[in-house]
Amino acid sequence: MATGDSGRDPGPVFPLAAPPGPGQGAGWAKLAAAVEAQVPPAEIETIYLFRPIKREGKEWGTAVVTRKAPDGRLRVYTAKYMLIVRGKERGQSKIEVEEVALSPAAVLAQVMQATVDRGGDSEPPVELSPAVWYEGR
Repeated sequence: MATGDSGRDPGPVFPLAAPPGPGQGAGWAKLAAAVEAQVPPAEIETIYLFRPIKREGKEWGTAVVTRKAPDGRLRVYTAKYMLIVRGKERGQSKIEVEEVALSPAAVLAQVMQATVDRGGDSEPPVELSPAVWYEGR
């Protein structure tokens, strides 16, 4: 027996819960519902998620959502949330969804990369299909 080992059965070992995947979690769920109020999920082309920031008991997340316009360009929306994750006000949030542009798809890709470069973030946004937020709807 190793030092400090009492020889007793430690009981079941439970694996640590995996962190939620990109776009998953309470803040993203609230944001998805707010986006759905403005953009029908069936019309969403792509969702780009920036890495959430957690600081001082709050979490901030940003998504860029695209939707095809009748002329073939993309209508671009920014969607942001702030979720209080600790303290007396835990669970409260602030959500914003705003249409910000009408753009060709090629230009949008350049803007997304430039946003990462300007912001100093080492990770580009994660590109998701609408099914991540709206599967089964």
